[in-house]
Formats: sequence, C-alpha cells, structure tokens
Amino acid sequence: MKNKTKFDIVKDIHSTTGTSKVFINDLIDHFLKVFVTTLKDKKKINIKNFGSFNIKFKSSRIGRNPKNLKTYKISERNFITFKTSKNLKKLINE
Repeated sequence: MKNKTKFDIVKDIHSTTGTSKVFINDLIDHFLKVFVTTLKDKKKINIKNFGSFNIKFKSSRIGRNPKNLKTYKISERNFITFKTSKNLKKLINE
C-alpha cells in the first residue's frame, strides 16, 4: 500500500469538489502554516471527531549508546503529542 502524499490529497479533493488544484494546494499550505504556528506558540489544537495535538517539553538528560556504552547529553526540546478522538478510533477499526 502506497503512502498518501500532499499531491495525492490535492488530487482527491479536486476530483470530489472540482475546485482548482492550485487553490487546494494553497489552502493546505496555509492550513499547515497556521498549524505549525499554533504549536510553536505552545497552544493545543483540537479537531472535532479527529483528535488533539499538543506540545510538551522534555528537559535535557544523559543518554547512552547501547553499542559502545558511551554517554552523551540529549538536549532539551519540545515534542508533539497526538490523542485520537473516540470517533476516529471507531472509524479506523471498522
């Protein structure tokens, strides 16, 4: 099974709505820009019947390479969590 790309999504939306591919591509670009900006501002994103995205923080820590047992510092960073909605879980498990 092939992974779906942004181009595939644009083609799917175009075939069902007849809207211009350029407009759909710009709309997706703008959506993703707003999405990233919101997460960078450390705000939560809730999409009804889909799920929620949240930013969490990991502080720095000491890690170890299991092959050679050398230790190194893992820097602090933000990461994204995603929690699926009950509706999405139900839909993908049908």
